[in-house]
Amino acid sequence: MAAIRLGMIAGRSVLVVDEHAIDIENRSGGQFSADPMKIYEHWDTFSDWAGKQVLNGDESPVVDTDLQCPVPQPSAVYAIGLNYTDHAEEAKLDIPKQPMVFTKFPSCIAGPTADIPLTSNRVDWEAELVIVISRGGRNIDESDAHKYIAGFTAGQDISDRRQQFSDRPPQFSLGKSSKNYGPIGPVVVTADAFDNPDAISFSCELDGEQVQSGNTAQLIFSVSQIVSFLSKWTELNPGDLIFTGTPAGVGSVRDPRRYLTEGETITTTVPGIGTMTNKCVAQ
Repeated sequence: MAAIRLGMIAGRSVLVVDEHAIDIENRSGGQFSADPMKIYEHWDTFSDWAGKQVLNGDESPVVDTDLQCPVPQPSAVYAIGLNYTDHAEEAKLDIPKQPMVFTKFPSCIAGPTADIPLTSNRVDWEAELVIVISRGGRNIDESDAHKYIAGFTAGQDISDRRQQFSDRPPQFSLGKSSKNYGPIGPVVVTADAFDNPDAISFSCELDGEQVQSGNTAQLIFSVSQIVSFLSKWTELNPGDLIFTGTPAGVGSVRDPRRYLTEGETITTTVPGIGTMTNKCVAQ
């Protein structure tokens, strides 16, 4: 079966096959919903069906700007801090002994071309690979974690550092949850699309200048470890998102510090998944 690329166009879930869109509800005769969130609830059945679909000639070409958020309403959004050694070192912080977990409120999730309204003059970028949960559950064994993952997508953990470090101890969640501060996309891609799903590369550019380059092979806590750890403390649900961490290159620890400015464009690329292009605008 072919790898699955799940997206959303005009508010409807689609399979992206050879840069063409198959409308899932229409093709399945209503077996699967136009709402992508309902698809994650039935991922095993859906993936068996989706992997067998081929183009029949009446599908529309996919235009990148048409792709919307592929996971528009997750029940929870988790994020892992300091999960790359080079990022911990640039921030002059100790390597965590267990995953450092915080949350982004779901209302911050946006699509791959959403504008980023700057909430202060200290807004930062953080390119990440994002896990999308399928069946969910509690107390998931690390060796079984892959069975609970629908796929992966690109993400940006946009962070207002002024709010995040406005007091002691720092307040992570609010500063990372403003409108459109969690763009993801352009599609969710199953693990079988990658030669090694534990070594997925990604990068971030600002107006064409590369500022970050990472690979999940360098994660301190692997994808499987993250899923297992979280499930010991909270129930993971279909469609939940997990931002896995960002590598070195964020603006707040540069010398001199560098923050996002109005008019700049953030380009986040994960080969095998695609590219997000987000423009920074005034709030």
